[in-house]
Amino acid sequence: MKRILQLVATRWLARTPFGLVILGIGWLVMRKRRGEQAGKRTDVLREPGRKSRNPDAWQGPSARNRK
Repeated sequence: MKRILQLVATRWLARTPFGLVILGIGWLVMRKRRGEQAGKRTDVLREPGRKSRNPDAWQGPSARNRK
């Protein structure tokens, strides 16, 4: 329901140049907010160079027994 309301509001605002300015400002603000939150994420399971903690995860083709 929230997405539908966002779509309707966006289409209504996009009709005028002033509405497009408002949408652009909102887009920039949300982009900045999401960028700040990305640096604070603590729920990331993997760090670069580390193996997955899930033993059932597919590791890709094995390098053993290659000719």
